[in-house]
Amino acid sequence: MKPLPDAPAVSVIMPVLNEERHLRDSVRQVLDQHYDGPIEVVLAVGPSHDRTEEVAEAIAAEDPRVTVVANPTGRTPNALNAAIAASSGEIVARVDGHAMLPADYLSTAVTTLKQTGADNVGGIMAAEGVTPFEQAVARAMTSKIGVGNAAFHVGGEGGPADTVYLGVFRREALERVGGYDEHFQRAQDWEMNHRIRETGGLVWFQPRMRVSYRPRPNVRSLGRQYFHYGRWRRVVARTHQGTINLRYLAPPVAVLAMLIGLVVSPFFWPGLLIPAAYVAGILGGSVLTGRGLSPAALARLPLVYATMHISWGTGFLTSPPRLTKPTEAEATASLHDLFTE
Repeated sequence: MKPLPDAPAVSVIMPVLNEERHLRDSVRQVLDQHYDGPIEVVLAVGPSHDRTEEVAEAIAAEDPRVTVVANPTGRTPNALNAAIAASSGEIVARVDGHAMLPADYLSTAVTTLKQTGADNVGGIMAAEGVTPFEQAVARAMTSKIGVGNAAFHVGGEGGPADTVYLGVFRREALERVGGYDEHFQRAQDWEMNHRIRETGGLVWFQPRMRVSYRPRPNVRSLGRQYFHYGRWRRVVARTHQGTINLRYLAPPVAVLAMLIGLVVSPFFWPGLLIPAAYVAGILGGSVLTGRGLSPAALARLPLVYATMHISWGTGFLTSPPRLTKPTEAEATASLHDLFTE
């Protein structure tokens, strides 16, 4: 692995959509990083319903280190690739338009890249809520009952990882794997980290890199988020055989078991014991993991766990085969059929 200079140039790429409220503060925290090398910010702005584009253009007009590029599709992987193409730094850091970075985030990342020889380093998705519902979601997103044992959610020792939150990359690694695969509307981070590892690269979890994350504010938006997580994680599993494990299978298995229990219960009443056991487990787990929460947040925690599990499991089970990325042979055949019709 080629060694990095003391303070290589860092390009911060930000996919931005409907971020009027947080964008200025988020960019300011990037530009105010305690980092000795040059920093540039590339904002890939999608077709927003608020004043995001106006705010982005104003930030760029005020600071020459900020550039704005268009992302007419509004999709995250397309935005990331457009921003990468418009950037020039040896190091590329992905940051979301509502993320709030600690002041030492980039310096810690670059130091870790040097020390480990990794292609990508990332840290903890530090969920922090304001309302009781958000606080319940934040607790669920940092517990093994809610999200399994993923280090970037629940923390742990630094070391090699399958994937990390956001990511700070060597540009040469992004070029080696061809950037983000724009087929994947969700799970594009996991999918690209898989390709980095498959091509001999190292992905490294650094717990000192903590990024504040604001959870979804209500059941509907949380359910939609986890439904699509499950749906697209199955697409990744179909594309890359052997990448699924028990942590990912637990929610769909639980959903299937409860559904079977409910279906057979009119004819075989013990079937009700399956959903009853799940409810009991969620209530008990909420008591164990909800210590320190306000009564209002604790009361919402069982609903949050159930929403996350059932939505993820349902998304995984109902993920349509049509979302699967076609193989190179299938894509070539489709093009041939198109031009011979």
